[in-house]
Amino acid sequence: MSAVLSPPAAPLCEPATPAWTVLCVDDEPNILSALRRVLRMPGYRVLTATSGVEALGLLERTPVDLLISDMRMPGMDGAALLEQVHHRWPQVLRMLLTGHADMGSTVAAINRGRILRYIHKPWDEQELLDATRDSLDRLALQREKDRLEALTVAQNEALRQLNEQLEARVQARTQALEDANGRLRGSYLNSIKVFASLLELRGGQFAGHGRRVAAVARRIARGMGLSEDDVAQVFVAGLLHDIGLIGMADPLAGKPLARYSADELALYRQHPGQAEQSLMALEDMQPVVALIRAHHERHDGQGFPDGLAGEAIPLGARILAVADAFDDLQSGHLVDPGVSQKDAMMLVRRASGSQFDPAVVEAFCRVNEPQQAKLPQSLRIESDALQPDMVLAADLVSSRGILMLTAGQRMTPALVARIREFESREGGSLQIHVRPPVLA
Repeated sequence: MSAVLSPPAAPLCEPATPAWTVLCVDDEPNILSALRRVLRMPGYRVLTATSGVEALGLLERTPVDLLISDMRMPGMDGAALLEQVHHRWPQVLRMLLTGHADMGSTVAAINRGRILRYIHKPWDEQELLDATRDSLDRLALQREKDRLEALTVAQNEALRQLNEQLEARVQARTQALEDANGRLRGSYLNSIKVFASLLELRGGQFAGHGRRVAAVARRIARGMGLSEDDVAQVFVAGLLHDIGLIGMADPLAGKPLARYSADELALYRQHPGQAEQSLMALEDMQPVVALIRAHHERHDGQGFPDGLAGEAIPLGARILAVADAFDDLQSGHLVDPGVSQKDAMMLVRRASGSQFDPAVVEAFCRVNEPQQAKLPQSLRIESDALQPDMVLAADLVSSRGILMLTAGQRMTPALVARIREFESREGGSLQIHVRPPVLA
């Protein structure tokens, strides 16, 4: 070993505190005195015992760092003592003093007591000191290694706990952001629906038209496997596709398209561009605006405002074109009078490949069967039965066709009170559809 690990020097006014405790065991008092004299060094505390039994008693009462035992002792010899110490106090270093004639016993002590060193008697004082110092240096290194390992384990555990806490915080924050984004998306869609309902205030062909077109377009989009983001854009575009007509004169608003004059038709064809201009400032709406501008384009290129054809028309706009025409045929906007749902579907099929994209028409026919217009999994209730925490299964619409609340709205005590107050003030009862309790 290199330099001896010595304890720090104590102030001159105070005695040095022993750093190491050495227990010397021998049945001869003069040998113990000699060992005490040799080991009378700063930082060493020397204890003595005259037998193995006495040594074991001391070890039970006092922490010991190094045990130096003679081999030949009456009763319990050095090999037996060191063996017991090895089993009961394995952290105690063990050295053996042995004569040249005791090699067999020394080997036994090495095997049974796992001794660190053995020194022949009579010993050389410097050899004994060097062996003691080397042993205690080794013990110091082992203790430092154990301390560092324990520190590493503690730090790793602290780091693990910190990581778990950070992960939990990240998950909580992520969930909070997702919840906030969900509320924003819900508020955004509700705002769009309310905005679209302003057009329905004009009544006539506009009443409920945007909502019906949006619902049909959403079914088609999902039937064609579009992503939920794209489906949402098609739905919003369906709600707002006629927003450019909000300034149209009342006589034109109630007039079938087939009876428009050339000048009136020219004015009508401006509404996709006017809608684009109205929504230009809304950055997040621009993908939707592109669908609204192109929803009157035709598959054969004969539409307006840009004369696009085929796949040059955005897919969402091709979907809107079918959904819009399907509702206009029934409402009387395209033909006077309006036709039945069955006849409207037949007319849409006939226009496949000319006015409409055949793939969109195919999806429309597949998903838009009459029974799909029914309200699925809903309960029709009166306002008296409406309770907080119930969830609307369908949009709540006034008798004039004005959107009041959107599907998915969770009732609050304030909303329930306002609905009942509205019914009391306006007369009549609203069509209220709520999700069954297991779905709400």
